[in-house]
Amino acid sequence: MTAYYIWKSFNKWASPHIVFEALPEDEGSFFLESGMPYGYDGRYSFMGFGPALTLKTDSLRLIDELGRILAVYKIPPLPIAPFLGGAVGYFSYDLGFRLEKIRQGKALDDLGLPECVLYFYNCALIFDHAKRQVIAFSCGFPEKSPALQKKKAEEGFKRINRLLNAGARRSDFQRSALKNSSFESNLTKDEYRGRIRQAKRYISEGDIYQVNFSQRFRVSSGARAADIYQRLRRFSPSNFSAYLDCGTFQIASSSPERFLKVDQGRVRTQPMKGTRPRGSNRSEDMSLRRQLLISPKDKAELLMIVDLERNDLGRVCEYNTIKVDDLRRLERYKTVFQTTAVVSGRLKQGAGISDLIKAAFPGGSITGCPKIRSMEIIDELEPHKRGIYTGSLGYFSFSGSADLNILIRTILKKGDDLYFHTGGGIVADSDPLKEYDETLVKARAMMQAVGVDPTLTCGEWQTKHR
Repeated sequence: MTAYYIWKSFNKWASPHIVFEALPEDEGSFFLESGMPYGYDGRYSFMGFGPALTLKTDSLRLIDELGRILAVYKIPPLPIAPFLGGAVGYFSYDLGFRLEKIRQGKALDDLGLPECVLYFYNCALIFDHAKRQVIAFSCGFPEKSPALQKKKAEEGFKRINRLLNAGARRSDFQRSALKNSSFESNLTKDEYRGRIRQAKRYISEGDIYQVNFSQRFRVSSGARAADIYQRLRRFSPSNFSAYLDCGTFQIASSSPERFLKVDQGRVRTQPMKGTRPRGSNRSEDMSLRRQLLISPKDKAELLMIVDLERNDLGRVCEYNTIKVDDLRRLERYKTVFQTTAVVSGRLKQGAGISDLIKAAFPGGSITGCPKIRSMEIIDELEPHKRGIYTGSLGYFSFSGSADLNILIRTILKKGDDLYFHTGGGIVADSDPLKEYDETLVKARAMMQAVGVDPTLTCGEWQTKHR
């Protein structure tokens, strides 16, 4: 079914961050943006609210339902933007256990989040940073008859325009205060280092080559989720940032890592491995950059994951189309240096989005190698289920495009509690103390976003605020 749609571009620019302040604090409100210069995957930002359909489940049937809806309801690709209505939502890391048929039992589920949440939208605001244009787009989903589709599209167009006009009128706004009453991890420093040593024993015994291991931080705060997101993107602008209100909880992400991008049958994944902090001056910055680039350990970590991703894409891509477009490139962020690879392929005839998700989820960069045994070890060593952390969030367009991040550098707000994880890849020559310190480097921007001094460990913070 080719859907009815309407769109209009406005030459007068409106900052998406000002319009975001007018976004309703309701379930289904979303903001997907690229906080980096538009020359690198940062041309468009997308915003919307009031979904026409909501899917939530702990079942793999949701992935099939997503594929069914996208196969039935289509909009031709248009030159205005890759997202032309469709689904926005997340797959939690724990969904991967169902996909890979891995038995869970060790990690505690204390948050009770749905494993999959997808909201379908018939209208959205599109911010084209290259042309400095705002585009209002609306279609007739989920109606089937031409008359009802036209009516639905016109209603959505008026609704999304009201959001743009409300945002354009905003000149000032109140920020909620960050009053934190606690800051703690689910592992002490000694416990974290001890479990890394345990992971290394699995490596020496031949179970795995690499495993991604993390700790979870919790802060109590009454701050608005939208304010947390604004602070996070200011302290840590990234290519694949996202805000999503899921009703009883909210997600604020400033992820630098792409999981999957689909464009006219071409698939791309960009695994990230290798981290160094930014220096306090140019000389220190250059030294840390060089350390990362020449590190044999960091090179080996990324190469292992590149091989894993090639294998995952090989399940659903045409033979001989899978390529490593970039084996290892350096990326600069406000608080860290990272190294990233780019792997691509072309989907087989008849393979769709749902097939791709089933083949590649969860991303190999945040599990380890081999994937299934690494996930079993993560479940054994990490005290709590990961939930959204290292899952994926993004969009699936009615035009056939899709773009999903890996949910790292991400804060979950549930009630008055804020949760975020950091971790790293453990290999045979990993130093437990250095690995622990790396998690604090990665946590720096999130600690700043929630009002915690990034120079303090949990124990130091608790002593200081006792």
